[in-house]
Amino acid sequence: MKVLITGGTGMIGSTILELCLQSDQISEIISLVRKTKSGDGHARLTTIVIEDFKTYDNKTTLFSNIDTAFFCLGVYTGQVSKELFKEITVDYAVNFAKTLKAQSPNARLCLLSGAGADRTEKSKAAFAKYKGMAENQIVESGLDFYTFRPGYIYPVKPRKEPNVMYRIMRAFYPIIKLFGDNASIKSTDLAEAMFHVGVNGADQEILENKDILKCLVQKP
Repeated sequence: MKVLITGGTGMIGSTILELCLQSDQISEIISLVRKTKSGDGHARLTTIVIEDFKTYDNKTTLFSNIDTAFFCLGVYTGQVSKELFKEITVDYAVNFAKTLKAQSPNARLCLLSGAGADRTEKSKAAFAKYKGMAENQIVESGLDFYTFRPGYIYPVKPRKEPNVMYRIMRAFYPIIKLFGDNASIKSTDLAEAMFHVGVNGADQEILENKDILKCLVQKP
């Protein structure tokens, strides 16, 4: 399989990328990144810096002959302006899907969305509204599409938390787990489930946190 991934330097995307490199089912991986990166060191991996995720300029051929794509690019609420948050959450994701559909119409697309994504697009929470908006427009593309809506994602690998709230949630993760299968998931489990669905598909388009956990149980 030939895989295309964006967000491959982030918490979830980087783990999916590692799983792709470890799998004998994946013959080629193209990773689209925002910033220059040193050599990847893997024969099957090509890393390409993208200047504008809304146009891809003359790089649309990177989307050709793709079997599976993972869109994991995102930004935390409050880190950027509302306008840029919408652009990254909606415009980047939708343009990625449209370009993929144009170049590889039979490709499978896995989107890292989030719990509470609102497809009515009426939520007052920007995260929920724009994630729902992105999902709606990607559905219209006609791709073989799966959206992942995890609850709190516990970072297995140490990292600098983006804000105070995430530092608090990390500290209280043992308590958050007690709220059930829709409350939280480990970063490694989420990445593994997305990789599994990317390779094998799933029986439903929308995967809430509990559905994502079931993918781990059902995998071969």
